[in-house]
Amino acid sequence: MIVRLLTEGQYRVSDEVVKRLDGLDDQATAALDRDDEAELDRRLEEMWALVEEQGERVPEDEIAPSDVIIPPSDLTLEETRQLFHGDGLIPDIPGL
Repeated sequence: MIVRLLTEGQYRVSDEVVKRLDGLDDQATAALDRDDEAELDRRLEEMWALVEEQGERVPEDEIAPSDVIIPPSDLTLEETRQLFHGDGLIPDIPGL
């Protein structure tokens, strides 16, 4: 899966990282639903750190569509809400 860290670039991540991101995504979605900006920011920061630490950066000269876009934690609740689709940032992927 290709994950874009909005404003930072793309990373390839393993299925295991996707599973961990999915759990953080659920927590971020719940925080967004509660308008809990501090909790949302923490979860987004965890997602960013996980992708940066466990992912493999996609070379800038490689063109690949992003499966997921994770926004930075400095967006407002409303800006972040516009990026979430249905159940969150991470799409349901069969088999994971």
